[in-house]
Amino acid sequence: MVIATADNARSKSNLAQRRKDATKSSFWDRFCFWIFLCVLASLRETLFSGLGAADLVMRTRVEFEPAYLLAQRPYRETSLLLEVFTPNQGRAGLVANGARGPRSKLRGTLQLFTPLLLSWSEAGELGTLRVAECDGAAVDLAGERVFHGWYVNELLLKLTERHDPHPRLYRDYGQTLGSLAGDRGEAALRVFEKRLLAQIGYALPLDGDLEPQRRYRFDPEQGARPAEREDSDVYPGSSLMALAEERLETRQALRDARKLLHGALQRQLAGRELETPRLLRAARAVGDPAKR
Repeated sequence: MVIATADNARSKSNLAQRRKDATKSSFWDRFCFWIFLCVLASLRETLFSGLGAADLVMRTRVEFEPAYLLAQRPYRETSLLLEVFTPNQGRAGLVANGARGPRSKLRGTLQLFTPLLLSWSEAGELGTLRVAECDGAAVDLAGERVFHGWYVNELLLKLTERHDPHPRLYRDYGQTLGSLAGDRGEAALRVFEKRLLAQIGYALPLDGDLEPQRRYRFDPEQGARPAEREDSDVYPGSSLMALAEERLETRQALRDARKLLHGALQRQLAGRELETPRLLRAARAVGDPAKR
């Protein structure tokens, strides 16, 4: 009986000690956590004091990316807003600080139809241009061919999204500029339009079994179907085959490709007007007094 009483006393003593130790441990854990929160708050104030929301956005740097300039316009007193087309970053908007200044080295570099190497930093929708270098000779376009180059640029501006890379379309763009300077400029335009539609997800369904001498009604979504009667939306099979093979070697094939592609592009433009064709028509009217 005495032994049992002594054991009970020791058990109660041990239980009390464990409770005391647990209370100390719990207090110490809470104290350490409170210290941690205080240190974290202090670090936040030290590291981020004086920074605005824009400074907290993660910045990315792009180094020596091949590019073509699509468009530019004045920004503030001496700067430019640029739209460029690149193989790995897609279309990008950049700010060229001081590019219009009298001593800026960028004035002779940032030219249309010139292969470039650009470096910029980006922290949002617009990047800040840091370096611009020529990466080859400019394509020499003269007369109406300048309008053709502007037209290709406008298509890219209105039918591609920023930061959506199209490496193959970038290559096609460079090849098209070179072709515009030659004697196959119109065919190059039609092929570029066709490839652009394919790259943005609206490829023309030209892969059906076509007969050169047969007449077809063509729908940009459903493809070619034999025509039951003749009207403005009917094309010869030979013209559709020439467009599918990108061999636009006759005036008939070029004329039909232009009409067909115009309708397909208008669907994607969704009512947005292209300015370059209007400017070309105005320039032609000025040059021909009978059209004034």
